[in-house]
Amino acid sequence: MNDDNHRIELLRRQLNDRILIIDGAMGTMIQNHRLGEADFRGERFVHHGHDLKGNNDLLSLTQPAIIEAIHRQYLEAGADILATNTFNSNAISMADYGLSDLVYELNLAGARTALRAVEAQAARNPARPRYVAGAIGPTNRTLSLVVDVNRPAWRPYTFDQFVEAYSVQIRGLLDGGVDLLLLETCFDTLVLKAALYAVESCFDTLHRRIPVMVSVTITDQSGRTLSGQTIEAFWNSIAHYELLSVGINCSLGARQMRPYLEELSRITPVHVSCYPNAGLPNVFGEFDETPAAMADQLHEFADNGWLNLVGGCCGTTPAHIEAIAAAVRDCKPRVPARPRGSWPVITKVPCR
Repeated sequence: MNDDNHRIELLRRQLNDRILIIDGAMGTMIQNHRLGEADFRGERFVHHGHDLKGNNDLLSLTQPAIIEAIHRQYLEAGADILATNTFNSNAISMADYGLSDLVYELNLAGARTALRAVEAQAARNPARPRYVAGAIGPTNRTLSLVVDVNRPAWRPYTFDQFVEAYSVQIRGLLDGGVDLLLLETCFDTLVLKAALYAVESCFDTLHRRIPVMVSVTITDQSGRTLSGQTIEAFWNSIAHYELLSVGINCSLGARQMRPYLEELSRITPVHVSCYPNAGLPNVFGEFDETPAAMADQLHEFADNGWLNLVGGCCGTTPAHIEAIAAAVRDCKPRVPARPRGSWPVITKVPCR
């Protein structure tokens, strides 16, 4: 058994035994460092023609020690799965910074930085495997939504351009050695389909296949995605794809997420993840929910048998992850059950 297959088998066994812990917010932790423009630029990008402050993914190249230290804090807090610092590392998002040509390098560096943290933790505690998930965000563009009312059919990017942008990102993550791919904060299912198509194409081209996780975000109290789907409609749109897990992240905070997570847990035959924000943002855009409060809410989800993976999104810190890990430690993982009348899961993305 090669190393990929061995680690995947270990991961699947762990998911059957207990609820696994996903790390918390990267952006929140970066903000605590109060980095300025010069910090983001480093020596390499001193003369770059765009402002770079706020491009957190770039820090994997210019401040890798900071990113690795954040990863290590989450591992010490109890995280089993680290998400790479690559949420926006695609050509479409990086175009805003004039860095689209660096996408492969950003993903390679993001994966290797997280792997260094995991390997250091493994040296201290080899009995407990930890994993790296290649974080793939939704980009800052859409395919489903009208962006110009005078040209309702026009979109700034085509489906094929999304596929190409994601393919470069995925190749960097795979070459960097990630254990999983995490397509997260999905708000437009057509963009997600482009990402899944790119994933499958890269798997075929590189002759390497690893588990894929998908996580959707709910944008309002109606329980719909930004492109208008309910949770059930979202799941039915991607149920044909072989996934390790499907879940909800970011969104409205755990309290408001509750009915939608319960529904997802009821209808999907794959593992379920949940990593909400630390509550709703306050008037300053900050997140106030304490680790204890958030842990109490997620303990209820786990106690109800809805969870296989749990963690935190915007506003969460290692303190939140430590509290969540403690809260669900004695809870049994959800047992996925195929709903009556469900479609069979297949291993290939059909033609679009």
